Amino acid sequence: MNPTRFESAAVIGTGMMGPGIAVTLALGGLRTTLLSRREETARAGLAKALSQVDLLERHELASPEAAQRARRLLCASADFEAAVAGAALVVESGPETMEYKQEVFERMDAITPAEAVLASNTSGLSITAIASRCRRPERVLTTHFWNPPHLMPLVEIVKGERTAPELVEEIRCLLEHCGKVPVVVYKDTPGQLGNRLQMALVREAVNIVERGIADAEAVDLAARTGFGLRLPVYGILEHQDMVGLDLGIRVVDYVTRDLNNEPGAPRLMREMVERGELGVKTGKGFYDWSKRDPEEARARRDNFVLEFLKAQRRRREPA
Repeated sequence: MNPTRFESAAVIGTGMMGPGIAVTLALGGLRTTLLSRREETARAGLAKALSQVDLLERHELASPEAAQRARRLLCASADFEAAVAGAALVVESGPETMEYKQEVFERMDAITPAEAVLASNTSGLSITAIASRCRRPERVLTTHFWNPPHLMPLVEIVKGERTAPELVEEIRCLLEHCGKVPVVVYKDTPGQLGNRLQMALVREAVNIVERGIADAEAVDLAARTGFGLRLPVYGILEHQDMVGLDLGIRVVDYVTRDLNNEPGAPRLMREMVERGELGVKTGKGFYDWSKRDPEEARARRDNFVLEFLKAQRRRREPA
């Protein structure tokens, strides 16, 4: 049973993120509508969501009963007004452009009940700015799911400047009930929390390749088999405490003098984009994707996350 007041939800967007967000809410007991502009893309999004439910059931990350209930609770629509007006919670997961999001939120604000919650899955745009055209900005916040959202536990809840504090706690409890690991970001800041950490890492990773310190494969190998391997169970600041802040401060003082601290994307990335080297979509980026299978890379990622989640679940089970 769903212990929260939320009984229904609408998820706007059926691309990369929408179906997985819808699955999360349906597994939490919410009647959830996947919303797209066209019937065919709405149906395709629903099919993807149902396949994700099947995957979770197959790997015993959702019980047969919960999976069957989620299938009954999921539906698709291209009728914006009907889907949004009847939802207690609306999660927008459309394009990452401010104008689009402001228009969508202004439109939602006009047709939803006063107690409805409007959330954006934005990965870095200001939720305060997104809500600036709304009459009730206190009912607006960010719920940033991580990709792939049906697998990744983390959801960042970002409080806008006018978001009601009690709403943040209510959504935190809902996401916890849905099986996620919510963290609250108290200040509406570019990049929120996770992407601030990730972009600092991306900038220095590119800097290492640009300066010829190591190649892309070595950078990724160092991340995967070094500090990255312990991060799921041993956090960045926890590690600093464990080794001692007196040692930590000496290392930080020494190394940060040589790190890239220029604002903006590294020059190497800009040059690659100018050459049309966009990664998988063009066949070449830091790697030559004509010699690599992107589907294998995605499957490797997803399988690792699945095994990690299953191991966590086994540890929680009573002996």
